[in-house]
Amino acid sequence: MDLMQQFTQKYMKETPPAVSVGDTVRVHIRVKEGNRERIQVFEGTVIAKKHGGVEESFTVRRISYGVGVEKVFPLHAPTIEKVETIRRGKVRRAKLYYLRDRVGKAAKVKENL
Repeated sequence: MDLMQQFTQKYMKETPPAVSVGDTVRVHIRVKEGNRERIQVFEGTVIAKKHGGVEESFTVRRISYGVGVEKVFPLHAPTIEKVETIRRGKVRRAKLYYLRDRVGKAAKVKENL
């Protein structure tokens, strides 16, 4: 088991971003197109966190042109440049999948003050 932990330890970030369910975050992703690289920003609400360790991931949801868009980001991926927390959400669930059925103001999460 120590061998597995040593192997996964080198792929983990030293300070992983503090992301919790209900937060509104802005994720900066490094995208490679041909021989060029650019930073793409995806902003939305964290609706789920899964697993732990090196395979830990979080799901971010936002509405784009009236269509719900969800992206799953690995927390320790080298393509993730940074994760900014815009506002903290006050939730009582581990997974916010119920937000998929809601539209408009009903899909908002209260802010944790």
